[in-house]
Amino acid sequence: MNMPAGKQVRFWMRVGLRFLPFADAATKELPLLRLLRLSLFQVTVGMAITLTIGTLNRVMIVELGVSTSLVSLMVAMPLLVAPLRALVGFKSDTHRSVLGWRRVPYIWFGTLLQFGGLAIMPFALLVLSGDNGAPVMAGQVAAALAFLLIGAGMQMTQTAGLALATDLSTDVMRPRVVALMYSMLLIGMVVSGFVFGLLLTSFSALRLIQVIQGAAALTMIANVLALWKQEARNPALTAKGGDGRRSFKDAWRLFTSLANTKRFLVATGLGTVAFAMQDTLLEPYGGEILHLEVSQTTVLTALMAGGALAAFGLAARSLMRGQDPCRLAGYGAVWGLPAFAMVLLAAPLESPPLFCLGATLIGFASGQFSVGTLTAAMGLDPEGRSGLALGAWGAVQAVGSGIAISLAGMIRDLVSFLAMHGDLGSTLTSNATGYGSVYYIEILLLFAALIVIGPLSRHSREKCSLRSDDLGLAQLPI
Repeated sequence: MNMPAGKQVRFWMRVGLRFLPFADAATKELPLLRLLRLSLFQVTVGMAITLTIGTLNRVMIVELGVSTSLVSLMVAMPLLVAPLRALVGFKSDTHRSVLGWRRVPYIWFGTLLQFGGLAIMPFALLVLSGDNGAPVMAGQVAAALAFLLIGAGMQMTQTAGLALATDLSTDVMRPRVVALMYSMLLIGMVVSGFVFGLLLTSFSALRLIQVIQGAAALTMIANVLALWKQEARNPALTAKGGDGRRSFKDAWRLFTSLANTKRFLVATGLGTVAFAMQDTLLEPYGGEILHLEVSQTTVLTALMAGGALAAFGLAARSLMRGQDPCRLAGYGAVWGLPAFAMVLLAAPLESPPLFCLGATLIGFASGQFSVGTLTAAMGLDPEGRSGLALGAWGAVQAVGSGIAISLAGMIRDLVSFLAMHGDLGSTLTSNATGYGSVYYIEILLLFAALIVIGPLSRHSREKCSLRSDDLGLAQLPI
């Protein structure tokens, strides 16, 4: 029995909204296709993260024989420009241009920096290989410059791109847009990791150069598509007239003078460090302590990604129903407590399934915390000056992640050394002690994050916001 045409159309519209990921994030003013096209800048950022932290990290250490400490310093180069995200966001808020664009110039120049770093990288690796007789120091300097350019490009593109997404989305649909942007970043990382691994199965220097050059070209093409006809030109908004705009120093002083702003940034930093410390330890923990095969520990990335994607969808639904984003971030920190406890208990219980469940829950908790804090940051200003807040949020996230990853390795090595030499007592003489110390610290940091973010969470359905009539930023409530 055939359904009438009108009923069929309504049926498939309901099916699309219910089952297509983030289909309900679209509005009449911001259709789904345009929204997906805008999110391409997140895909290229995810691809660059995978390439620098994953592929190039491994190639430089194993195939090229570069010192691990030197590679770590190069990978950490983007942290040098991370604090500048607040300045980039502020500049994109107040950019003056006869063309009438605020966000587009910063996304474009960020794309150029990212492309330039990827373009330099192959030649730096050729010099590092030592096959052409050039000084190795030249290759090291060029590689460091390439990492710095890629990092600066990612930070600039992401800050201005998220600010543009805030401008285009409505207050009601913003939670879905946030979840979509985060999901596309994750998809970019997962898909590019799989593709890079497939393309480099038969490794050679030429193949690596081709992969990096392909990533550079894809970055330029995807970001141009993402920018195309997204931001409407408004010369009146970017005119050079005397509009009384503050300098960054004054705006930042006013922004940070609010006690609740500092509380929000501190809570974001504590939660970020708590979830990021395990990034480089989870797979070694599974291999060394639980004796999992390489193929088994590789699955952990997929499990964490799956947990994060589930968190994005559930968080978006909760926020759409009026959930306070700061409260949602607090729930993410709460979920992290049993997640790390499962990972800790997996060693004495010798239970790989419990370990995998803990890893999945870590991804879920981290995703919920990130979506909550980002949504709060994106909703800080209804008057078009969200760039400063988003830049501050991004700077705290980036610096926090870098500090966490660096400290985790050092703490693990130090505690393991003391434990294996019997300095901590016979009971703790185990390789698991070093890993466990890091996970215990992460649990303590999550408790600290909950203490800080607790007063920001409202019991009502009002959004967590920072407001200042002078600056145009929403004020986080106490």
